[in-house]
Amino acid sequence: MPTYEYVCEACGHDFERFQKISADPVRKCPECGRRKVRRRISGGGGLVFKGPGFYATDYRKPPPPGEAGGGSKEKSTGKKRADSKKSGGSDD
Repeated sequence: MPTYEYVCEACGHDFERFQKISADPVRKCPECGRRKVRRRISGGGGLVFKGPGFYATDYRKPPPPGEAGGGSKEKSTGKKRADSKKSGGSDD
């Protein structure tokens, strides 16, 4: 269930409510009792991964081709193929 932020336009009181998505929004201010409450639009809480089991590289954008790290994978793959051909030929 999400937490909604509200503000009273009459007295300026800010408050939060933990409500179901299907619940009606709060209309009455708990401070002044007037029916001038509006739901705020907020960015929500940020998602933070902490602790073991999460890697810094799991959610990073891949580097654009042409920058450092972009072409090194292709070169290392080519060397592996060349090495496997050499080792295969020496076993004969």
